[in-house]
Amino acid sequence: MRRIIFFIALVLLYASSASAADYLIGEGDTLSISVWGEKDLSVQVKVRPDGMITVPAVGEVMAANSSVKDLQVVLTAKVSKIIKNPIVTVMVAEITNNKVYIFGGGVSSRVHSLTQRTTLLQLLCQIGEQGTVADSIAGSGGTSKSARDGDLKNAYVLRHGKKIKQNFYDLFIGGNIADDIVIEPNDVLFIPGYNDKNVYVMGAVNTPRSLVYRDGLTVMAAILEAGGFTKYASQNDTIIYRKDGSRDIAISVKIKKLINDGDLTQNVGLHPGDYIVVKEGIF
Repeated sequence: MRRIIFFIALVLLYASSASAADYLIGEGDTLSISVWGEKDLSVQVKVRPDGMITVPAVGEVMAANSSVKDLQVVLTAKVSKIIKNPIVTVMVAEITNNKVYIFGGGVSSRVHSLTQRTTLLQLLCQIGEQGTVADSIAGSGGTSKSARDGDLKNAYVLRHGKKIKQNFYDLFIGGNIADDIVIEPNDVLFIPGYNDKNVYVMGAVNTPRSLVYRDGLTVMAAILEAGGFTKYASQNDTIIYRKDGSRDIAISVKIKKLINDGDLTQNVGLHPGDYIVVKEGIF
């Protein structure tokens, strides 16, 4: 009967703290380990810098980077060698090492606390949300930015000094969740900013201007946002000037083929820092 009551209490406990079960234990955390009816085996231990804990009659067990549930399963298996059908519970009494470090030109420096199992996609979704990463995201006048504002293609996750994940674009923009990974304590998330976030439209357009780059921006969309062509524009003499590392690239675009023939290959996708120059015709 006591076991039944105990199991009911456990069910209620875990139902009310489901998110805690996903928390990954970190070095320095304090754990409360209890074996039902065995006071000598019930202890409070701190996770050492090597990630291990020492449990009476069991010995050393790796705890760091395990969820509470997984560690409980491991301890139950070990305790069952000395006690028949043991009931083992694990609780995190004190969290001291669950930090993720976020930095780069696309965001401001930030230390983020993991309170439950968190994937890279979940963390990226939090960047820019009020009350999470937004209060430290870089922006003019304190305006928050989302992860989309950074250079996701050159972003990476650093773990133990090694890049374990590079290029967040397919995950966050393309929706390829197969690219997702679980974030662990002490991971470093680097999101660089663009050297130049603008696109410049110049020459024979009605309103020469700079546009803030956005994903999916094309040459035709940029020209339309600059007021369209003037009556003197040579539409088939449009050039995109682009910096590619140490190389300067000139891309010729024939807009008339796009407008008259529907040739979508002429609607070139733009990069941050591109210069679009529409030349005038000869009269």
